[in-house]
Amino acid sequence: MNGAAPRRPLAVLVFSQVLSGAGLAAGITVGALLAEDMLGSTGLAGVPSALFTAGSALGAVAIGRLSQRWGRRPGLVLGYGAGVLGSLGVVAAAALNSVLLLFPSLLVYGAGTATNLMARYAGAELAPPDRRGRAVSTVLFATTLGAVAGPNLVTVTGDLALAWGVPRLAGPFLLAAAAFGAAAAVLACLLRPEPLPPERRADGPPDDRTASPAGSGPTAGQRRGLAAGTAVMLLTQLVMIALMTMTPVHLRAHGHSTETAGLVIALHVGAMFLPSPLTGRWVDRAGPHRVAVASGVTLLAAGLLAALAPPHSVPGLTVALVLLGVGWNFGLVSGTALVTEALPPARRAASQGLVDVGIALAGATGGMASGPLLATSGFPVLALVCGVLAAAVVPVAVLAERGDGGARCS
Repeated sequence: MNGAAPRRPLAVLVFSQVLSGAGLAAGITVGALLAEDMLGSTGLAGVPSALFTAGSALGAVAIGRLSQRWGRRPGLVLGYGAGVLGSLGVVAAAALNSVLLLFPSLLVYGAGTATNLMARYAGAELAPPDRRGRAVSTVLFATTLGAVAGPNLVTVTGDLALAWGVPRLAGPFLLAAAAFGAAAAVLACLLRPEPLPPERRADGPPDDRTASPAGSGPTAGQRRGLAAGTAVMLLTQLVMIALMTMTPVHLRAHGHSTETAGLVIALHVGAMFLPSPLTGRWVDRAGPHRVAVASGVTLLAAGLLAALAPPHSVPGLTVALVLLGVGWNFGLVSGTALVTEALPPARRAASQGLVDVGIALAGATGGMASGPLLATSGFPVLALVCGVLAAAVVPVAVLAERGDGGARCS
């Protein structure tokens, strides 16, 4: 695609992301609190995050394979459909107080969150190589509106849930079901032309950024780019999920309301997506390696500030969570650019799905480990560990850039 052709499908992707962002925020905002209430244990409060991120791993595999075989549109539509089913399952589990129903429903809900992130690859598919960072960032930025609005609707959706005889904390999942359903409908009806047409799904010519000599495998530079991009996204996702998931639990344990936790998470989610346009331009101009270094430094600062912030200081913790979101944004956009550049179109969608499996599993690991660490060592230790882990992004990016001779993504 070239010229003005990508504008319509990119606009449709943007609109669907606005809708689905509200669904993405449900599990982030109240998932841990709902599990804490139903399971009666702070140490198990990270289970929902681990489950829906593990579910997103399964969803990423399925969406990647479906997209490679049938196109981006069917893959994204079916992923959001699974998100609808999972959201409704969580609501039913809360109404019935059934942990046995809650756990599989959170897994299925995770497919919706995987779809939201997989849409960024469709955005990259629509752009020439020197504008991929901006295309990815445009799709991510669109998530901001819904993702910020979702946590701030905790009270409204909670009241609606109570009116329907459902526990208040299940309310955001009602919103998630509607949001994912609307996004699926928009994509099914309006995403034309297909971002990944049949001629590019198999045996199509690679573009000028991913070309290898005929009959050869990936070049050393491509392998480095794929490994570095994957590592950056794995580390940033693990750190972000671990610290973000336990923040509402930490706030409530020190006397703050659910609404306060929702506001902090809303600002955090906004910081995850709001900087995307600037991040995309930065990636295109300076190169993804340098933006990845900035990701590691920013996440380290977030961990240190969260560890040092007094428990009663909502502003201090809010700044830390905003930095956490910004650092994650830097890592996701730069990592996506590295991975997309390293993969030829003939296997791009399926391979991107596998990369996102790793990202989801990293998030699941962070979510699962964060609860016990919080219960045994406290929030400051959890935050400090996250910051130290994030610092590993810096040497990964620096070594990869040196191996590429400092090449820029332009």
